[in-house]
Amino acid sequence: MRLYPTFFKLFFASMDPEKAHHIGLWGIQTLKNTGITRALKHYLQPHPDLQTTAMGLTFPSPFGIAAGFDKGGKAIPALAALGFGHIEIGTVTAQAQPGNPQPRLFRLIEDKAVINRMGFNNDGAAAVGPRVAAARADLETEYPAQTRPLIGVNIGKTKTVELDNAIDDYLISTRTLAPQADYLAVNVSSPNTPGLRSLQSIEALRPLLQSVREEADRVSPHRHIPLTVKIAPDLADEDIIAVAQLAEELQLDGIIATNTTIARDGLGLRSPKTKITTIGAGGLSGEPLKTRSLEVLRLLKQELGDTITIISVGGVTTARDVQDRLNAGADLVQGYTAFLYEGPLWAAHINRGLLKLRRKNS
Repeated sequence: MRLYPTFFKLFFASMDPEKAHHIGLWGIQTLKNTGITRALKHYLQPHPDLQTTAMGLTFPSPFGIAAGFDKGGKAIPALAALGFGHIEIGTVTAQAQPGNPQPRLFRLIEDKAVINRMGFNNDGAAAVGPRVAAARADLETEYPAQTRPLIGVNIGKTKTVELDNAIDDYLISTRTLAPQADYLAVNVSSPNTPGLRSLQSIEALRPLLQSVREEADRVSPHRHIPLTVKIAPDLADEDIIAVAQLAEELQLDGIIATNTTIARDGLGLRSPKTKITTIGAGGLSGEPLKTRSLEVLRLLKQELGDTITIISVGGVTTARDVQDRLNAGADLVQGYTAFLYEGPLWAAHINRGLLKLRRKNS
């Protein structure tokens, strides 16, 4: 019997979503700090058979948590203890910023979805860098070689920085955070920073990614830091193919597909239209994104083959969902929104389910 759905309904469902998020973040850190996750380590940690190689790195599981849950890198060891194979923190910007006005996070419980217009609220690269370095050192101490959960750092543009100066802004974050990261993700696809998605055009994206690659290599000359780019599901198919071709041209290590969607129609939403209209702008994530996320994954796989790692995210809830993404060509899979509805044992359930599916099909 699963207790968390009842707990969510009784405790979190009526609470302000952003407040509930902060409580949840505190809760998983408490589980780590009190030793509960250590006591449950045998249950929570991925089985060795789930180890996955991607971007030249070994992940203890193909399933990780997407950027957005831990924006400031404060809960990396706690999330690792829950069984996530990698933790992508952020989005982090060069300058600290408060994000958009509240309320800015909304649940669509009937759809197991979320709409957010957070606006990259974070403490800034200078504050986050030392946290990531400390968390990485902790993980290297706690986990044997080849079993350490990996840390991705997702970087974005500071809101007050003009688009003409976006590259310099990304480079501040790169030089501060790349040396601490196992891989770096360039976010050009959030709908909540004005003008950001225009950086997905090939003309703007090429110099940005080239500059970030060069800066990451400069600040970490003795270790290759894999570089990925995160794209939106709202791109037209021909634009997705163009990004894939650019990624090959620049020899990127990976593409993360996809971010949240600004679409509302055609998603089969069960939530009342009046509620959705009242909420207004923001990126929608969760189960309604599943179909489009799969479409983008298959399109990328058809274009790229095995040349570049594909990290699939969007509408992932169950172990079957994760395996479906892997079967469709993903090398790694991420989730976030379902964590809010499934609770702290979610990653462990995914990993154990993946193991059962693999053994059944072997």
